[in-house]
Amino acid sequence: MPQIFDRSSNALARMSLVLTGLIVIALGVTLDQLQRSPWVTRQGQRPDQPVPFSHEHHVQGLGLQCQYCHTTVEKSSYAGIPPTRTCMNCHAQIWTDAQLLEPVRNSWYTRESIVWTKVHDLPDYVYFNHEIHVNKGIGCETCHGRVDEMPLMYEQNTLQMEWCLNCHRNPAKNLRPTSEIYNMVWEEPAPDRPVWCAATPDQMGVPTGQQVSCTIRNPNPGGSSAEMAGLELPASPAHGQAGAAPPAPVPSPPKYQEFTSQDQLGHFLLVHYKIRTPKDLTSCEVCHR
Repeated sequence: MPQIFDRSSNALARMSLVLTGLIVIALGVTLDQLQRSPWVTRQGQRPDQPVPFSHEHHVQGLGLQCQYCHTTVEKSSYAGIPPTRTCMNCHAQIWTDAQLLEPVRNSWYTRESIVWTKVHDLPDYVYFNHEIHVNKGIGCETCHGRVDEMPLMYEQNTLQMEWCLNCHRNPAKNLRPTSEIYNMVWEEPAPDRPVWCAATPDQMGVPTGQQVSCTIRNPNPGGSSAEMAGLELPASPAHGQAGAAPPAPVPSPPKYQEFTSQDQLGHFLLVHYKIRTPKDLTSCEVCHR
């Protein structure tokens, strides 16, 4: 019986198997990179908006605080979109005839909300709470980038699950004093710019983030302990004054610690903000109570 396949068929079969394997690997790598690309994550994209609102102009130029527009960022799961009334607080008096602001004026007259295109849009199955992140020392700039330098708002980070987990596995690298949450130019501690922090005893009803005070100035430049803590010494009663009440005890000043690196500061805040570590979050009871 004559041979059906030529001797070269074995080599062709091996080559086809190798080629198939390379194609599968290349396809997997391509899909992996695709799902991380801006085409999927929309990272860096500036979507069209009804009004080209400039954060750079309002935040850096005019000095508006984040909370002026995003009023619920500290007490709700979402930061909140400012109503037209907030815009008209200023634009009822300035730029009143600007064509650029016609949608704002139309919204004010018709009482119909402006339909903004959401920039940081998480999947429906993701629950993100602004309140807990802000009150636990995560600054706006950490997630949203330098908003004060954005003429048009865009997504600075991917907001994918791996990006979130990268922070939750080591939150200390991103923690900052709660007084610096809205500071876009906050710099982490360094030997040439140390930060001093002190923690007060736990107080019922007071968020843990507000029980830590930090400063970039040496709180003990040589003054008395009462002056260092910003306390007023009680006035001494007049000499020989009858029935003078004894002076009230002066509370001891907080003990400030100096930090010269983000790692030191982050782990200090991690403890006093009472943030659970990844090891603490492995229990099923975290979600299933």
